[in-house]
Amino acid sequence: MPSRSNGPTAEMEAVRTLALVGAAAAGKSSLAEALLHKAGAIAACGSIERGSTVSDYDPLERRMLHSLNASVMHLTHTGTRVHFIDTPGGPDFLGQSLPALEAVETAAVVINAATGIEPMTVRMMEYAASRHLARMIIVNKIDSQGVSLARLLADIQATFGRECLPLNLPDGVGKQVVDCFFNRFGQSDFGPVEAAHRALVEQVVEVDAAFVERYLEEGDMDPAELHAPLEQALREGHLIPVCFVSARSGAGVAELLDVIVRLLPDPAEANPPDFLVGEGADAKPMQARPDPSLHVLAHVFKVMGDPYVGKLGIFRVHQGTVASDSQLYIGDGRKPFKVGHLFMLQGKDHVEVSRAVPGDIVAVAKIEEIHFDAVLHDASEDDHVHLAPLEFPVPVHGLAVEPARHGDEQRTWEILGKLAAEDPCLRIEHVAATNETILYGLGELHLRTVLERLREVYRFEVRTRPPRIAYRETVAAPAMGHHRHKKQTGGSGQFGEVFLRIEPLARGAGFQFDDEVRGGAIPSQFIPAVEKGVREVLLGGVIAGYPVVDVRVVVYDGKHHSVDSKDIAFATAGRKAFMAAVREARPVVLEPIVQIEIVVSEHSVGDVTSDLSSRRGLVTGTSAMGIGSVVVRGQVPMAELASYQSRLNAMTSGQGRYTIALSHYEAVPPATQQALMGQFQVRDEA
Repeated sequence: MPSRSNGPTAEMEAVRTLALVGAAAAGKSSLAEALLHKAGAIAACGSIERGSTVSDYDPLERRMLHSLNASVMHLTHTGTRVHFIDTPGGPDFLGQSLPALEAVETAAVVINAATGIEPMTVRMMEYAASRHLARMIIVNKIDSQGVSLARLLADIQATFGRECLPLNLPDGVGKQVVDCFFNRFGQSDFGPVEAAHRALVEQVVEVDAAFVERYLEEGDMDPAELHAPLEQALREGHLIPVCFVSARSGAGVAELLDVIVRLLPDPAEANPPDFLVGEGADAKPMQARPDPSLHVLAHVFKVMGDPYVGKLGIFRVHQGTVASDSQLYIGDGRKPFKVGHLFMLQGKDHVEVSRAVPGDIVAVAKIEEIHFDAVLHDASEDDHVHLAPLEFPVPVHGLAVEPARHGDEQRTWEILGKLAAEDPCLRIEHVAATNETILYGLGELHLRTVLERLREVYRFEVRTRPPRIAYRETVAAPAMGHHRHKKQTGGSGQFGEVFLRIEPLARGAGFQFDDEVRGGAIPSQFIPAVEKGVREVLLGGVIAGYPVVDVRVVVYDGKHHSVDSKDIAFATAGRKAFMAAVREARPVVLEPIVQIEIVVSEHSVGDVTSDLSSRRGLVTGTSAMGIGSVVVRGQVPMAELASYQSRLNAMTSGQGRYTIALSHYEAVPPATQQALMGQFQVRDEA
């Protein structure tokens, strides 16, 4: 498409960017193949079943027959360069899908005509709207048997609004499509296209009073004159175009390419990205200007690590021009790096280019300091510029991991750290209370693919198990404790006697140690040794082997020997006196109670709340969220959430999600306490 200007922005105006998003099995990867083939970027369409598509090139993706990673591709159509990103459709892989929205002007939400609107469809539409992107809907697989495309269009409009209007309509029972925007007359499977054409024009002109007046006077308008109001309608969400296509047969693919080039916004026509200057509450909005002549602002939305090639940083240029000899800074880094080689990606293939202008999606390799969400720039005043953060789902599905080979603990952290750097929804944490390394993800499939990559790419084996529950011990009543430690083995011996009392503190108060010894019964230099002995018990527990919390210990009396008293004697006496007191103070085991928020569709609320109650949970409220979604809030013991994601998937057809945060500790049921005490006794005897 010829540029609309001849100035320095001409090249930028011939750039389009879009992300293919939506539910799994909508046909996004197949559609990407069809677009590449129709534009002449590849000789023939690859097959998901044969593992030959451009986007699903990872061995795991080929084996599992669906996308696991966001894949960047590009093509050229009628002189316009189109960058597009194929994203995975499973909710476990939102850490790959969501960052793609930060690199594009348009979110193309793909819907499978046979399965219709799915929860992931709704979620991606909401995410795209929250980032102020232009949105379009692509109905794929229109040649599927037994589908009612008219009913599906009605469902789309009922779910997402009357602003969802078709740019083309299927014809010949899905064998082809007919344009509705530039073409006023003609027939389709829906009947005459004139009504669809009129609805589109009226929707577009509504954003500009001058065009409304002309339309009322003339009765119709040349669509070629509506470019400016069309882009405004897309920016404001006043129009969400719907296109029909079959990636399998090729119906509508050429027409979709024309729509992308002729109607979708270029970098100057879209809403500017939400850049901020400064940190926290002091951050102020700033606007990147898509001008190739200005200083550089680019955003790293994806990093990929390879043990052989090194780190690849993939970024979108928002301002300025990046050339192969550019010097760029990473965030507030003091030392720049030189762009030695600049690549456009075609799946796994790297196509070297000399420069990139606003709108281009390019990559640099072997820059170890580059990281996800970094802003690249070439001016010192941009040191503290960053994009407004995306709201990612919180990873709560955990697995305890340890190296299969003793001594590889440090390497475990290093490799897991590399994987977490590539995925904002993957988190590693060392839990001191249980001395475990926990890998957190969005679900079982998410973690399974991470572990597969650990084995296949890094050749590293780990053992996994469910994380231990961080139980605690405390006391429910005051009690006294006493122990005399006396040891004589020839020469100087050991002697120390301690009297103490304990009492419960408020939940969450921790530990308090007080010295009320009078008259030098225990010399002051030995009091720290008594406290040390008590603290040893705090860590290891008394009745079930878990840390003791929320207790006050008062040492009030004791005896010493002028020769045999030593630190070790009073530490031992303090430890055993404290253990004796705990056993008499109605000890209880506490369990962590978490706040839980579960997002489900309306029809799943009853099942979810009933299941939560069966897990000793308490539902504290529900509220509407988005289109047809409900947030269920409650409290539930952490121990009851083992394998909860699997249960939630079963109740919600794989679309439910939840987040948790520690709320407080409560006493476990008596039967659970007896079981935990019995297990500890067996371990102690062993």
